[in-house]
Amino acid sequence: MDRFVLDWGHYRTFLAILKEGSQSGAARTLGLTQPTVGRHLDALEQAAGKPLFLRSHQGLAPTGTALAMRAYAEAMASSAAALARAASGDAQAPEGTVRISTSEVIGLEVLPPILADLQERYPRLTIELSLSDAVEDLLNQQADIAVRMVEPTQGALLSRRIGGIPLGMFAHRRYLERHGTPESVDDLHAHRLIGFDRQFAYIRDMLKQNPELAENRFHFRSDSNVAQLAMIRSAGGIGMCQVGLAARDPDLVRLFADRIEPQLMTWLVMHESLKAAPRCRVAFDALAEGLIAYRAAINHRPSMPPHVHERAEP
Repeated sequence: MDRFVLDWGHYRTFLAILKEGSQSGAARTLGLTQPTVGRHLDALEQAAGKPLFLRSHQGLAPTGTALAMRAYAEAMASSAAALARAASGDAQAPEGTVRISTSEVIGLEVLPPILADLQERYPRLTIELSLSDAVEDLLNQQADIAVRMVEPTQGALLSRRIGGIPLGMFAHRRYLERHGTPESVDDLHAHRLIGFDRQFAYIRDMLKQNPELAENRFHFRSDSNVAQLAMIRSAGGIGMCQVGLAARDPDLVRLFADRIEPQLMTWLVMHESLKAAPRCRVAFDALAEGLIAYRAAINHRPSMPPHVHERAEP
């Protein structure tokens, strides 16, 4: 196995070739020359004792060996990034880099003022924000802190339950003027509906709370909650979004407020090993404070924190 003890840069190049499909694309991505990328690939294939990519007019296609190596190289990339973030920090002061993973809509619509305030208080903090509805694996150090819409079950994690963020059905006034206002949930069959393309875990939970919504056919589908919100704001149909986000636009009209209000359960999660790192601790506390305040404002009640707990997962 000693033949695979190569510099991390070689495996970084390997991942770039996998992503870009060519040596020239990998060189552009990494800021290297194409001959350097070629030397890295030659060294990797010499160590493997076999080709890792098949050359064709379409580019480089990974062999079975390359695909088997991919997960391990990605784990190395996550570890290297986490090592760099840890090295950027200080054991006594909140400084350095913190990587936060969250859904697209939370990252674009809710977190920016929270993070801006955090960096005003701690100007030596650098924030990396990863926007994805997929659950990033904190155990593999793909992120330091995550805002999740599913309860964490992995071991060695600290979690804080933010609580349920209410969702509602909304339509723009222009849409209702053109197509009429549905009087019942059954009337939605006659309207253009905006919804999701795939059922993530939190969507399945929401549909369990409101099974009548699953019976309707969506006329506009997107995995992006931001795209769905943009269509609602553009009078493209009737869709579901966070009540707090809809409240920012006076032209959005809420429908069936007494019937449909699923809760988007939200948790803040961090690896237990990071709780003593000042850069992560202050970011975790600021996110918790900001998300709790956001939830309280939606519910039109005093900013009294909901039931919150912090625990190490078994």
